Amino acid sequence: MNQSVVISGAGVWNPPNILTNEELVGAYNGYAEKFNLDNASAIEDGDVAAVPLSSAEFIQKASGIKSRYIYVKDGVLDIERMRPSITRRADDELSHQAEMALNAARIALDEANKEASDIDAVIVGCAYTERAYPAIAIEVQQELGIDGFGFDMLVACSAATFALQRAYEMVKAGTAKSVLVINPELTSPQVNYKDRDSHFIFGDVATAVVVEAQESCTSEHSYEVLSTKAVTKFSNNIRSNFGYVSHAIDDDPFSPDNLFHQNGRGVFKEVCPMAAQHIADHLAAHDYTPDDLTRWWLHQANINMNLLISKRLLGRDATLEEAPIVLDEYANTASAGSIIAFTKYHKDLAAGSVGVICSFGAGYSIGSLVLKKR
Repeated sequence: MNQSVVISGAGVWNPPNILTNEELVGAYNGYAEKFNLDNASAIEDGDVAAVPLSSAEFIQKASGIKSRYIYVKDGVLDIERMRPSITRRADDELSHQAEMALNAARIALDEANKEASDIDAVIVGCAYTERAYPAIAIEVQQELGIDGFGFDMLVACSAATFALQRAYEMVKAGTAKSVLVINPELTSPQVNYKDRDSHFIFGDVATAVVVEAQESCTSEHSYEVLSTKAVTKFSNNIRSNFGYVSHAIDDDPFSPDNLFHQNGRGVFKEVCPMAAQHIADHLAAHDYTPDDLTRWWLHQANINMNLLISKRLLGRDATLEEAPIVLDEYANTASAGSIIAFTKYHKDLAAGSVGVICSFGAGYSIGSLVLKKR
């Protein structure tokens, strides 16, 4: 079977709360000043390092981020807590991530002109799931009334593109007519809001995409998936060690080492050339060059990374129309970033326009899809 596969609908759901750089910095600096005051003697003796202050200007210059959406804002700005205060839900209640996923899924289904009965499989791809099992995807499947199957997959910031590749392969092989791919990125619980270099990076969001056979597509805006490409290369430069094994090794599951941390300079130096070469190679497989693309829907981790990758490929700075940026509003939303960019900036392209969705993140992991507007 060699049928064409399309993305027929996509949706973004924003949590109700916005957290600005100024708010974050106010809480962080309040924490830092209190820590430095409480530990003044140890700091003076050299036994403890002083916590440096930050600024909204530093954050925007370093990342391009101005604000982010957050699922639960309460607790994050409390200098005695510095983490969201999320209410525990009972086993018979809808989980937080399933709720986020459903909000985005319904938007994507509407955009694709699809009912739940049209979907054969659900894939939830994200950086973290709030539990090991049962899968969030199966919970979503149950709530939507979808026959078939669902599963979760974690590939950090490339979870969305890797999940789309699985969906593409299923439809291409004829094992599913249509697949719902959802990325409920609840990132805020894994942020160390006491760390100057990373407390501002992440935001919460949920995205969803419908992938189906072209013959069944009835949506107004759809893109043929010409091919997908994925690569991984092990690196410790982006890491989170949180996991159930902490219980067995008497480790503090919430220590800084078990939350998100990275060697930012190392990531920038290594990932940018990898991602640029990955995209160039993927395009070359279709006899395209970067100049043949109308739009780049890139991973939204850091504006300087996106600018450098685009410049490596084009030999010049990309325009915002060519490579849209959503970092300023959303921050880094792990795997959802490139999908937000696609969802917000795809309806204006003319039939026959070619674009690429690309993610890059921990692993390292890089995933891409070459798309053509129908």
